[in-house]
Amino acid sequence: MNRILIIEDDDDISMQLQGYLHDEGFLADVASNGIEARERLRRDRYDVLVVDIMMPYEDGFTFVEKLRQTETKIPFVFVTAKNQKEDVIKGLMLGADDYIRKPFDPDELVLRVRNLLARTLNPTGINKEDRQVRIGDYLFDLENLSLTYKGKQSLLTEKEAKLLAYLCQNEGRVIRRDEILQRIWKENDFFSGRSMDVFMTRLRKYLSHDKRIQIESVRGVGFRFVKNRNN
Repeated sequence: MNRILIIEDDDDISMQLQGYLHDEGFLADVASNGIEARERLRRDRYDVLVVDIMMPYEDGFTFVEKLRQTETKIPFVFVTAKNQKEDVIKGLMLGADDYIRKPFDPDELVLRVRNLLARTLNPTGINKEDRQVRIGDYLFDLENLSLTYKGKQSLLTEKEAKLLAYLCQNEGRVIRRDEILQRIWKENDFFSGRSMDVFMTRLRKYLSHDKRIQIESVRGVGFRFVKNRNN
């Protein structure tokens, strides 16, 4: 599950964003200024930072400038009420991966965070070091596109492997059909939807030996991947 740090001095806004991100399946923490944020970053790992520009003690630009002296890889989104062209350019020059202006719809922020994760993580969302992933009694080998159960190996297509990896990445969360289509199929139409249903059926068949593993259909919404379903 991806972890987000919200750096925002307005308690109402930060609590609202934290709750919304939680509802969308993220782990979200809050820091009210750059000093507090650096302390959290020393203790925990985050996948994305959401950084307000106007904050006490030091603004968001200063926080990011200091952060980049020691941490160059973590992606971030600037959130601000400012709309001057020079602020946008400065933020991008500092390495901002995206920029969003207040007031904004929380759905827009969630979409930007998801897009950012898709761009900055590897396409499946699984760390490149984790070439082999345990899924119940199965061994999922992402690099070699295989799924092994008690010594019996099944070879997956690239799309099957990407779909399974995406389900693993979002374990326990209800994933909307349109999200999967955009993420894996790169389009959302009737034929792509039918294709996705076929691929889900294939994955269910591959995983059918371990009854704890379920790809649940959530009627009218999408799917939920569960690895420890009690029977």
